[in-house]
Amino acid sequence: MKLRTTSFPLAMLFLGALFFTTNTLPAQKKKKKKELVEETTKKKTKEKTIDELVKSSEKLEGLFTIYRDTVNGSIQLLVSEDQLNKEFIYFTQVANGVTDAFSFRGAYRGSRIFTIQKYYDKLEFVYENLSYYFNPDNALSKSSNANISEAPLASFKIEAHDAEKELYLIKASNLFLKETLSQIKPPNFPGRKPTDFSLGNLDKDKTKINSIKNYPKNTNLTVSYVYSKSSVLNGGSQAVTDGRNVAIQMYHSFIDLPENGYKSRFDDPRVGYFFTSQNDMTSVNAANYRDKIHRWNLVKKNPEAAISEPVEPITWWIENSTPLEFRETIKQGVLEWNRAFEKAGYKNAMVVKVQPDDADWDAGDIRYNVLRWTSSPNPPFGGYGPSFVNPKTGQILGADIMLEFVYHTNRVRVEKLFDAITAADSDKEIWNNEGHNQINCSYGHMMQFNTQFGQTVLELVDANPLEMEGLRKEAMLELIMHEVGHTLGLNHNMKASQLFSPEELDNPEFLKGKALVGSVMDYTAINVANDPENQGPYYSTTIGPYDEWAIQFGYQEFEDANEMENLLNKSTKPELIFGNDADDMRAPGKGIDPRVNTGDLSNDQIAYSLKRIDLVNGMFGKIKDKYADKGSSYNDLRIAHAILMGQYAQAGNVISRFIGGVYVDRSTIGQEGSTMPFTPVAYKDQKRAMEALNKSFFSKEAFKTPNDLYNYLARQRRGFNFFGGPEDPKIHATVLRFQTNIMRHILHPNTMQRIQDSELYGNSYDLGEFMTDLNKGVFEADIYGSVNSFRQNLQLAYTKKLIDILVGKSNYTNAAKSMALYNLKAINRMANNSSGNVTSRAHKTHLRTLISNAMEEIK
Repeated sequence: MKLRTTSFPLAMLFLGALFFTTNTLPAQKKKKKKELVEETTKKKTKEKTIDELVKSSEKLEGLFTIYRDTVNGSIQLLVSEDQLNKEFIYFTQVANGVTDAFSFRGAYRGSRIFTIQKYYDKLEFVYENLSYYFNPDNALSKSSNANISEAPLASFKIEAHDAEKELYLIKASNLFLKETLSQIKPPNFPGRKPTDFSLGNLDKDKTKINSIKNYPKNTNLTVSYVYSKSSVLNGGSQAVTDGRNVAIQMYHSFIDLPENGYKSRFDDPRVGYFFTSQNDMTSVNAANYRDKIHRWNLVKKNPEAAISEPVEPITWWIENSTPLEFRETIKQGVLEWNRAFEKAGYKNAMVVKVQPDDADWDAGDIRYNVLRWTSSPNPPFGGYGPSFVNPKTGQILGADIMLEFVYHTNRVRVEKLFDAITAADSDKEIWNNEGHNQINCSYGHMMQFNTQFGQTVLELVDANPLEMEGLRKEAMLELIMHEVGHTLGLNHNMKASQLFSPEELDNPEFLKGKALVGSVMDYTAINVANDPENQGPYYSTTIGPYDEWAIQFGYQEFEDANEMENLLNKSTKPELIFGNDADDMRAPGKGIDPRVNTGDLSNDQIAYSLKRIDLVNGMFGKIKDKYADKGSSYNDLRIAHAILMGQYAQAGNVISRFIGGVYVDRSTIGQEGSTMPFTPVAYKDQKRAMEALNKSFFSKEAFKTPNDLYNYLARQRRGFNFFGGPEDPKIHATVLRFQTNIMRHILHPNTMQRIQDSELYGNSYDLGEFMTDLNKGVFEADIYGSVNSFRQNLQLAYTKKLIDILVGKSNYTNAAKSMALYNLKAINRMANNSSGNVTSRAHKTHLRTLISNAMEEIK
């Protein structure tokens, strides 16, 4: 009994405890949940509002409101909910830099479309891919994003959210202080050496936001990026103050996408506009191109009128830094384009104003189109006319024209002059933010080269100062028209120089009121007459017929597609022919159509080039007496000689393009006046070109500089500026450079293959005859006697080139290798004699040894 009595209370106690515990668990959980909610609520109440986070900041209202901390300069960006997933334009431009780092003031880096997307507690900045188009009416459009990558640039935590005002606040300093939006530092291009100048790493402590300018339709920031490293192998040019710390200033702009009813216009290969490329992925056409040309949004005030003023003209501002004596010529150059716009139906489409000295805006403000001036230590161009566009439509939103003062002076570095002309590759490669090398206009280089030649000739024939001043004004006028043409959307037309014959260009009365060429978008030679009595304009002082026609295509409002096609069908008229530098004809072996060229003039380029050579040869004998002022240095004489030699070399480049040349016609099938797409240059013209090269560049009579002139080609000493090499004139090296530059083209693998291929469709100047003519021109005149030193250099360079064709790694055809072998054996036979002076005999032994070694190599 005791046992049972004792155990009952214990059991009941256990059960009671269990009951109590079981019943209190939900209460505890409820209490903890309540405490958690209270804690969360309390925490939320502690989170700062937007107003609290920006209370110590300056408010800058605009497209995107920015708050800038008044103590440390950091920025916060306000994004409204209606800005989420909306498209904006991002545009960047170099505010200031150094050419050593592939950055120069005014360089445009392109424009992109971006959106801001919300992902939970973050805002993401994303670039769109606009390279492809899907017709929304096609079912394929449902897979428009398949295998196409957008670019998520950055993700920022939302610092505060105002639900009532629908606003988000993010810390945005790193959006601009890092290379988030745009790659500023160029990559290591192929071929760059460790000793080449390069930037260090981005220094976050020195990089800073210089200024913020906010407007209702755009938000602009200027950022100074500083790249630092502790030591440098190459400190750069004198423009770089300290290679260890280099600053590049950039403009960044966020722009509201225009909603103005602008209608895109699509590219046509018969006329040359810059465009935004796009492929139609729902098209069944082999060429599924949907490329939108770049043009301004001009709208007539009176749509019913044949000619009307635009609602908003294209307004240009002459920067207040512009020399006063240039301003009227610049204004005239801009307004010349109104002639073309009248043909397209617009009166006063172009307006020019002068920036007041007390203007509260600077030239970098994207709201203004400015003709800007710089005087750079290492000028990258003479004139540069970029524009930026809406990538979705092609509408030009703004433009600048950069002009370099040095190209309108007598200052020139002769070595740079030779580099630009004889390297056959005078355009500049500029780094842009899309990771491509972008070729920019270098007409200023050609313009200075031409103008200095014209001035040299005028000095040598004792022309009066008024003629000299007239030449300079004509040069500036043509350069301005050329660069303005770029800002209107036009690219180069390197075929436009074919407008008139050499005889017509020697007729001042005939040329009155006319452009010298079909388009001012060409890179032409200066029109200097051999006889001063026949001197007309040196440059075009008005736009050409192609320019008017091209502006019509770009800007005229057409009633229907047939009206536009009727205009384009005029492309076969001689004055409207077009060919741009897409296949860079400056480079050896490229540019198959010899009419698409630089430094040429007239519809008979060979005859005109030979006239230029005759003019230069006539001027050589005048130099020494003209530049003989007592007490002066010989520097002017040396430069004059270099300028004349450069023109001589340019003439050879022009002539060489006819060897293996093929005329290209881009007209459509059945178009009236059209020819075959490819027509080889006529036999007589190729033969004439080869004879001209043999006579003027490869013969004993080539380069008729009087020997007594060589003693005076002295540079002016400045400190220790001869450390780059001995100061004596490198006469043989200069001549050989001109000769080998021509051979680089006519013996290029592309040229020799084209000669052979074109035999199948009409070329009768075959590879055998061409190579035989060249061999004779280089050797026949003197190989059986004494060979002068210039010819020895030429013959050795040519022989080495034949050996390279035969045994080198270049991609030559079998036919080219066979002819190289054939010619080498012919040279070996010709050189197998012991006649001539000692150096000539040694030279012939050298030739035979080279050929013998090559023969051993192919056994």
